[in-house]
Amino acid sequence: MESAFTIGIEDIFLFRNFAPTLIRRFENFDSMDALIVDDILQDFVFGKLKSNRAAGIIPSTKRLISVARRARVPVIYVCDAHLSSDLEIKWWGTHAMKGSAGARVVEALKPKKNDYVLEKRVYSSFYETGLDLLLRDLGISSVVIVGLYTDICVRHSAADAFYRGYKIIIPKDCVESLAEGENDYGLEYLRKIYNAKITTSKELIRNWNKRLGN
Repeated sequence: MESAFTIGIEDIFLFRNFAPTLIRRFENFDSMDALIVDDILQDFVFGKLKSNRAAGIIPSTKRLISVARRARVPVIYVCDAHLSSDLEIKWWGTHAMKGSAGARVVEALKPKKNDYVLEKRVYSSFYETGLDLLLRDLGISSVVIVGLYTDICVRHSAADAFYRGYKIIIPKDCVESLAEGENDYGLEYLRKIYNAKITTSKELIRNWNKRLGN
């Protein structure tokens, strides 16, 4: 597998000291969008906290990620990597433990070279992960959030994106809820409370393909 950028929060702060180098490194990105892939992990699709519908988002998400890479939209994976002391473990039980097979991105969506991989220990992709600083260094103003689950981690990530001033886009065929029947309500909540644009992967692919002249 081609290696992705696995980034710790210390690395994010080092970015500030090497701005000229970073500009050259990131100049292959010309988008104001970033694609955040939130927790499409083994334990949420096939393991301890799986939903029977979670696997259904993989084909559309795979297509979206593929076009994002070609359109030079940064692809940022933010993945649970829990420690046994984390509060979530007391509520949900052990899942997506740091270094475990359950914390790996599903095989069909594995990160590639020039993707970014961040770890988190709470619902939100922003909380103490360095994501906000990375997005600002990349000049991002709009985040496309895909992943699991609409009513949990996607919601909390959208909330933190909203409070930080990012435009939020949710392709409805690339997210799913944990509880059956909650996905539509979860999407409407994101629209009403965080002004998220609810769209489809096909629409985003069409827009990104225009940048490629397709």
